Amino acid sequence: MSRPTPPTYKTRNWPAYNEALKRRGSRTIWSDPGMSWDAVPTGRRGRRQSYSDTAIQTCLTMKVLFGMALRQTTGFVESLLHLV
Repeated sequence: MSRPTPPTYKTRNWPAYNEALKRRGSRTIWSDPGMSWDAVPTGRRGRRQSYSDTAIQTCLTMKVLFGMALRQTTGFVESLLHLV
C-alpha cells in the first residue's frame, strides 16, 4: 500500500501569518492585586514564614505550566514582581 500524499499549504497572506507566529509566543499573566505575597504571622515560636501559601502555590503552578526548573521559576517570578 502506498502512503497518501500530505496536503501542501501555500501562505498567501504573509503579514497575517507573521503576526500569528508572534502572538503564539505571547503570554499574559493576570494576578490579583489583593493577593498577599507575605505570610501572615502565626504567633508561634520560631522563624517566621517568608511567603504566603497562595504565593507558593502560584509559583509552583507556573513551574508546572511552563515546565521550568525550580530556580528558573524563582527567577521568572522575581522578574514578574519587578515588572509589577
